[in-house]
Amino acid sequence: MAGSETTATTMEWVMLELIRNPTVLEKVQREVREALGKTETMLVSEEKMTTSTMSYFQMVIKETLWLHPPGPLLLPRENREKCQEMGYEVPAKMTVMVNAWVIGRDSKYWEDPEEFKSERFDKLPA
Repeated sequence: MAGSETTATTMEWVMLELIRNPTVLEKVQREVREALGKTETMLVSEEKMTTSTMSYFQMVIKETLWLHPPGPLLLPRENREKCQEMGYEVPAKMTVMVNAWVIGRDSKYWEDPEEFKSERFDKLPA
């Protein structure tokens, strides 16, 4: 799944969500300006961009990846033995694919799963 296309697509989704959510955009702009300070150049070290001083921006990226996964179907897996899952019998050596997009929109587990909430993962471990 790694590659330039998934990165570009993710950045497009980030920009779309920031445009849709002006207050989130303002918070991100403020945080980036504070983290970078006054620089004469647009070149910034990766270390400066990934430090905890940009925690809100990281939450925005996590929420974007959760709402718009670049690979909605996770890699196929093969189960080792026969099992029961949600009332279905799954034979041994069956190829199984997990749909991350659907899991992220299950209102049984997520509050307002269709809404962009940048603070959704604030209290969850990284």
